[in-house]
Amino acid sequence: MVSDTSRRALRLLTLLASRRRWPLNELVDRLDVSPRTVRRDVETLRHLDYAIEAIRGPGGGYQLGSNQRLPPLLFDDDQALAIAVSLQTAPSSVFGLGEAAVRALDTLKQVLPPKLRTTMDAMHLTRLHNYWDFAAPPIAADIVTTVGTAVRERRMLEFDLLRPDGTRPEPAEADFEPPRRIEPHHLVVWAGRWYVVAFDLTDQDWRVYRADRIHPHSLTGGSFPPRQVPGGSAAHYVMTTHDRGDTPAPWQCIGTVRIALPAQTVARWAPGGSVVEFLDPDHTRLTIGAWSWAGVAGILATFDADITELEPADLVSACHDLAQRWSAL
Repeated sequence: MVSDTSRRALRLLTLLASRRRWPLNELVDRLDVSPRTVRRDVETLRHLDYAIEAIRGPGGGYQLGSNQRLPPLLFDDDQALAIAVSLQTAPSSVFGLGEAAVRALDTLKQVLPPKLRTTMDAMHLTRLHNYWDFAAPPIAADIVTTVGTAVRERRMLEFDLLRPDGTRPEPAEADFEPPRRIEPHHLVVWAGRWYVVAFDLTDQDWRVYRADRIHPHSLTGGSFPPRQVPGGSAAHYVMTTHDRGDTPAPWQCIGTVRIALPAQTVARWAPGGSVVEFLDPDHTRLTIGAWSWAGVAGILATFDADITELEPADLVSACHDLAQRWSAL
């Protein structure tokens, strides 16, 4: 009886957390109990410090309110995985959260069932300047999970390479490639995008692939031994590899420039859809777009650094026009 009551109270808590308000009759139907039992379970949760507020009006109901302190919380599998990814990316996107995020992630892992904990471990990221200050193309959670599992378990991965628009070329089309087979070693987040650092078995060489540009097949390949990433750092390898499959967003005006700033600094502040290329520790090539050439020039001015190798000529002209306009102030 006690276990049934506890189980039912936890189910009630899950329902209350899933939306703002619950009429009493809906809770009765969902829990398949009487109104009196729902009220009794609400009191049980209140004794456990959950702030559950009554809704006045015809039929009445309940809602989960705020509290003086954080009580125990319940999450479904998708919510738990979302929190895990957020906690891993938070330390680099919000200052001062590093230690707290690590502790929170450890706490979350302690209460997860084994299967979900394995999935979460598979989504462990190599974090390099993991800035999310701007919008980035969304990536499907199942791709992150599949690739992350392959990385963690050192399983060979076969996948189809997608076009920038996410479509898959058909065999009769000119850009069709047969499935590629790789040894995925690391999953890295750089400049708001996800990359797979892998040893390509087709080319017998190291490659960096955009994770949102691959369509992975099921994990049926065998395991592989660890290899040393060129340079010893997966993060640095991604940052210094120019052929990562990046393409600029389809803006009306797109230009490129060499900026006298480190790539990690440019990546932090470049708007979504930009392409950031490491040139040397103090210089970066940035491909950026906007609705006008003056718009591109204005964005470049926000970096407040010396620029050279500006292309195309329309962008150079826009920069001169802005300089003359501002010098007259």
